[in-house]
Order: sequence, then C-alpha cells, then structure tokens
Amino acid sequence: MKIVLQIIIISCVFFLLPQKSKAQFESFRDSVVQLYGLVMTADSLKGLEGVSIMVKGQNRGTMTNNRGVFSIVVLKGDQVEFTNVGFKPKTISIPQNLVGNQQSVIQLMVNDTVYLAATIIKSRPSREQFERDFINTQLPDDNLTTARKNNDVATRRILVATLPADGREAASTYFRQQAVKASYQGQLPPQNIFNPVAWAEFIKAWKRGDYKKK
Repeated sequence: MKIVLQIIIISCVFFLLPQKSKAQFESFRDSVVQLYGLVMTADSLKGLEGVSIMVKGQNRGTMTNNRGVFSIVVLKGDQVEFTNVGFKPKTISIPQNLVGNQQSVIQLMVNDTVYLAATIIKSRPSREQFERDFINTQLPDDNLTTARKNNDVATRRILVATLPADGREAASTYFRQQAVKASYQGQLPPQNIFNPVAWAEFIKAWKRGDYKKK
C-alpha cells in the first residue's frame, strides 16, 4: 500500500510539472511585444535616420534605417527611449494591459535648440601689427617678481597698517594689556608723556609716515 501511494505521488508530480512550465511559457509569450514604427521630425514629418532606440534598464536596442523605420522586441511594462543628436529625447511606456503582442508607434522628434557662443573671425595680422603687439604686450609677473614686490618696505608697511590682526595676535594683545593692568593694580599707571623712549618711537613713526591717511 505504501509503494502504491508513492507511485501515485510521483505520477502526479510528473503530470503537474509540464503543466506549470507550459503556463509559465504562455505567460512569458503573452508579455512579449513586437514594437515597430516610424520616427519622424516634428516640423517637416521627414523620416529620421540613425535614431537610437533603447530599452531602459537593459542593454537592448536598435536604430532606425534611412527611412526612419525601426522594429524591436520588448516586454509589456518596458520603457523605450528615443534619442538622437540635435533632438530632445523622448520616452514611451509599453502598457501592461496591452491586448495582443504587437504595437505600432509613430514618434515625432522635436529639435533641441542650442545657442553657441559667437565666433568672431578676424583677418590675419600683418608683420608690422604683430611686431607692435608683441612689443607692447604686458607679461604677467612671475612668482619671483611678485614675491619681491610683496617684500618691498613700503608694501610691508601698508600691509602691517591695513591687515587686521588674527586670533593669535588679538589674544596676545589682550593678555599683555591684562598683564600690564594687573601689575599696576592699586596704583596709578605711569604716564608715557614723560617717557623719552616713547617720544623717540613717536618721532620715528612720524618720520616714516605711519600717521598719514592712506
């Protein structure tokens, strides 16, 4: 009895497998669509040659012939993109509920206008013009010349007078002021108006022009 039951189960499995495979094959065959049609320009309705037709997300595609005709196999639900240089890309979707296995389409491509920068064509300069422009051309300073200019005494004075102090310098100045203030705590600080060293530094700064308006 046990052997008979096993034979019945195995027979059922053999009978069911082909039916399932056949159903899957029928479902796949029903989802395959033969897409064909014509690609034309939207303004002149002229067949467009060399249009790239690709199925999105897959490495499958084709191109139109010299009359703009194409044919490609797709699946229901696929998205097909039409691209060509000088035209705006266009994407169409194959309906999931499409009846049958064929779909025709007439796709119009719209010109993609691109404005390029104007090109000015000039005549070739003469020898005299070339020599004049070559002599009068101002070459930019190299790194060495720029460094020498920045290390000039007058330039360094201007930079010292105009550049703001960074955080380190500002903190150092604040701490020095606090130290001087703490050292004279409880007494009057000395007046530099009677300090000959301070007067000497003031006279030097005056001669250097530190107090002139920049």
